[in-house]
Amino acid sequence: MKEVKIYTDGACSGNPGPGGWAAVLLYGEHRKEIYGGHEHTTNQRMELQAAIEALNALKSPCQVNLYSDSAYMVNCFKQGWYKNWVRNNWKNSKGKPVENQELWKQLLELVDQHDVTFVKVKGHADDELNNRCDELAVAAIPK
Repeated sequence: MKEVKIYTDGACSGNPGPGGWAAVLLYGEHRKEIYGGHEHTTNQRMELQAAIEALNALKSPCQVNLYSDSAYMVNCFKQGWYKNWVRNNWKNSKGKPVENQELWKQLLELVDQHDVTFVKVKGHADDELNNRCDELAVAAIPK
């Protein structure tokens, strides 16, 4: 399997409000930047959208290290929240419908196609690629 590094980030102007997402994909010496925006969304949705778009850009199953400053997304996979959501018919621990479940379902389907390890990075710190994703996501917010 090809080894790919992916950095993702989401941004929102107001929450909810217009938002942007971005990803930087790295394979060997190759680097690809992708980004987009939505008129009305939330920061969490943009974080998930960035990961979805990045994994969707891969042309074959890959071994992926996905770096994100979203504790929401990283903890879901590291702590296995999604397993309980699926088992409980997409209800959270309080018995309420899981928010953003259509995006979670898309992301889970893509994660199943690859060998993905989620890695938490500190946002707005000294991680050059996380900062680049933030710049791209903010620039992608519809004006």
